[in-house]
Amino acid sequence: MRLILAEDQFLLREGLVKLLEAHGDEVVTAVTSGPELRDALSTEDFDLALIDIRLPPTFTDEGLQAAIEGRRLRPGLPVLLLSQYVEQLYATELLADGAGAVGYLLKDRVFDGEQFISALRTVAGGGTVMDEDVVSGMVRRSDHLAQLTARELETLALVAQGRSNAAIAATMFVTEKAIAKNINSILAKLKLPPSTDDNRRVMAVLAYLGQ
Repeated sequence: MRLILAEDQFLLREGLVKLLEAHGDEVVTAVTSGPELRDALSTEDFDLALIDIRLPPTFTDEGLQAAIEGRRLRPGLPVLLLSQYVEQLYATELLADGAGAVGYLLKDRVFDGEQFISALRTVAGGGTVMDEDVVSGMVRRSDHLAQLTARELETLALVAQGRSNAAIAATMFVTEKAIAKNINSILAKLKLPPSTDDNRRVMAVLAYLGQ
């Protein structure tokens, strides 16, 4: 997998490059600012962009804005955001086009290299990976979810992280059949049509939560 890396902190940037290379991936370019990232997104040949939200020169949302611009030029451009903060608006903006291939992870909650690489590959393949704190914040922000039960909200948070029905069932100590029933109920209550496409289902739920 070929990646663009946007991270202004030297030690973290170099550490990520070494981690990616150790797993057989190639960092085609590593940039440290918003303008450099915009140039790279428009000129480089790559499979995924791994982007810190807050980059120079403003240290606000330079990385996010570059990612959104990149996805306008290349719909479905795989982007995984790294941040120290839970800011649901950022996730909502990237999810708004419904194209998938989006991730949002918190830097201080990435504890396992294999899990991190798995998240990258999920996003590169068109999937969605969201930190559970980001998902929980999105759930809390939506007044439209009052009709969901506590169990359905728990299921929804796990679905939005991109987990399979089997993984959700194992986490909640129930059967896959029970999870399928929960998900169908969630989609019905949110007035979202059931789908056999897991990624479309996740994107539909997340897009709805961001409204």
